[in-house]
Amino acid sequence: MEKTKKGTYVFEGEVIENLPNTLFRVKIEGTDKVVLCYLSGKMRRNFIKIMPGDKVKLEITPFDPNRGRIIYRL
Repeated sequence: MEKTKKGTYVFEGEVIENLPNTLFRVKIEGTDKVVLCYLSGKMRRNFIKIMPGDKVKLEITPFDPNRGRIIYRL
């Protein structure tokens, strides 16, 4: 877990499930927590494909810890 300048936390996790409208369920590494995530704008623009089983980096704000944004595919 890293804290960025913007006040968000960055985690690594594994995609469990694809949902409609580029939403994903991601399990955070080292915990049992599952977060609902969407793709960041750069990943949509560059047509990065995310499949179940992929390792990703996700950003979570302290305001809503149950939702996040996928920012990088590892």
